[in-house]
Amino acid sequence: MDAQQFLAEFGHIANAPGGVAQLRKLVLQLAISGRLTERVECDTNALELIEANRDSQKSLVAQKALKRQPAPKPVIRSDQPWMLPEGWAWTRLGSVTNYGAAPKVELDDVKEDTWVLELEDIEKGTSKLLSKVFARERKFKSTKNGFPAGAVLYSKLRPYLDKVLIAESSGVCTTEIIPISYFENINAGYLRWYLKSPYFIAYADGSTYGMNLPRLGTDAAREALFAFPPLKEQSRIVAKVDELMGLCDKLEEQQKSRRILQNNLRQSTLQAVACATSPHELQTTWARVAYNFGQLFHVQEDVVAFKGVILDLAVSGELLNTEHCDANIGGADLLNAIAAKRIEWSRESVDQEQKEALAMLKKLRTQQVSIPDAPLPEHWTWASLLQVSQAVVDCHNKTAPYVNEGIHLIRTTDIRNGRMDLTSTRKISEETYAYWARRMPPKGGDIFFTREAPMGEAAIVPDGERVCLGQRSMLIRLFHELFSNRFLLYVIQSPSFQARMIDTAIGMTVKHLRVGGVEDLVVPVPPKVEQDRIVAVVDELFRMCDQYADQLSRKQRIATNFAMSAISSLTGVAIAQEEEPMKVPQTELRAPLRLGVAPGIKAQAPLATILARHNGEMGAKDLWQRFGGEIDAFYAQLKFEVVHGWILEPAVAEMCEKHAEAVSA
Repeated sequence: MDAQQFLAEFGHIANAPGGVAQLRKLVLQLAISGRLTERVECDTNALELIEANRDSQKSLVAQKALKRQPAPKPVIRSDQPWMLPEGWAWTRLGSVTNYGAAPKVELDDVKEDTWVLELEDIEKGTSKLLSKVFARERKFKSTKNGFPAGAVLYSKLRPYLDKVLIAESSGVCTTEIIPISYFENINAGYLRWYLKSPYFIAYADGSTYGMNLPRLGTDAAREALFAFPPLKEQSRIVAKVDELMGLCDKLEEQQKSRRILQNNLRQSTLQAVACATSPHELQTTWARVAYNFGQLFHVQEDVVAFKGVILDLAVSGELLNTEHCDANIGGADLLNAIAAKRIEWSRESVDQEQKEALAMLKKLRTQQVSIPDAPLPEHWTWASLLQVSQAVVDCHNKTAPYVNEGIHLIRTTDIRNGRMDLTSTRKISEETYAYWARRMPPKGGDIFFTREAPMGEAAIVPDGERVCLGQRSMLIRLFHELFSNRFLLYVIQSPSFQARMIDTAIGMTVKHLRVGGVEDLVVPVPPKVEQDRIVAVVDELFRMCDQYADQLSRKQRIATNFAMSAISSLTGVAIAQEEEPMKVPQTELRAPLRLGVAPGIKAQAPLATILARHNGEMGAKDLWQRFGGEIDAFYAQLKFEVVHGWILEPAVAEMCEKHAEAVSA
């Protein structure tokens, strides 16, 4: 593909998923390969600049102003990834910069009014330092890197490998940030764009090590190839890249504006669907949605948002025409029927089941329900989950012992998007099941609801499957002849319910719901016949959404492949595509975590509390499993407790293969 063909297909590339990001990669790759600017006469040859850099480097080492570093190996022809233009030259980053040799700074060496740069500042990708603090107020405990004004600040940690700043003032930074302050004859802007280029990011990503926080090693970074342009051309490259990046910014803003218009159009179109007064009109309005699907939806997230609007309309009574419904049968009558059925159940049941029934009645006598301001049809009403259920039962909040074969233990990770995934569940024995499910053994049609990590996910237990409730989950059992579990599931998935749920959640770091908080959550209550009609309509609309979403997904894949192919053709650099998920080897994570300062009674420190119960030390994997949440939530909580000193900062983890007998055990 030549430049003329590229311009002709520019719109397809820019509008592909991630298309503007691909254009940015294209700009940077063209820039560092010398194809973004023209050569000019009387420009200083790169070989002369490289030699001048080496002489200056030797002089600084002799003056003890720069730490001596091992000389990188020379660049031979077979090392060169592409041919450079005349006047350019390949060298290695460590040959022409002081990468990895920044001066170390201790707290006592820092004066007041010093700029301190943390990793979260460089993550923002801005051109300013964001944390101007007094050093005596910022109690950093570890050694820092010092840097002068104009230094190029590079984050060596994944996933921040593309975050590069130019320091506007001198200061200090954490050791995860590498200041490059010696780069004589190299324009700081060019060095910054080079470090952000797809070529260097791919090199850095492939050279990282470590499991907890993968990072680019200093030796590997110093050996990285560096395309050195003539001196004046560097300034022209920076100016051109800045200009094109500004145009990409404008293009993204235009796309955001178009998305807003799409959202408004999608909303009004769905309102027309909601206002349909007959099956024929509903079919006509939905056909209009189908016809304009390409204009209404740009990415899969649009379809998800569209489904959310459908659910909110459905559970607020606006998706069906309720004018001809029997006003003599309303939600209040349904609640009375459920209450009568619950009393009958308490009288006829025995043993543990009767205890649960009586406990439900006791809770209902004292429960106070907070009614939302949102309007409902006149014959609908609001009620708590406790009021519409036969029983709401909490899990046994301990980690169950696992076995190789047995009954499915449903953890919070096994419940997503209204479905229960039984393909990768942990298993428990019959004995464990008898104890863990002693309050109320789950059965087909029950709803599992997660209170934490994440909260608010729900799924219906499939018929014919034996499952057990895992940690941080609750079981909701309905009188199915009176209340539809499918309707309740759609209510739970609706954005309006999720918003009310978040408002009632507690917790400083990881939001979660108390057992009583789940029981108090309110849901709309239409008559059972309307629940069934709503479920039927939503099922049909979702089926159509999924059908069109599949078409959109195929179009996106084609557009993405085309964009990547076009850019690879122009740059000569293959852009890595998403690969199939790799099978995880049978390995284990070994990283000991140790208790630091004991947290206070009211501190949100569940991990430190677990460590305290196990002699103050535990492997990261064991602690995660006892924590019971998702891995992302675990690391977020771990970081929070390390910052507060409740857990000591962990050493670099090791990933070790398990022995065959351990794997099969």
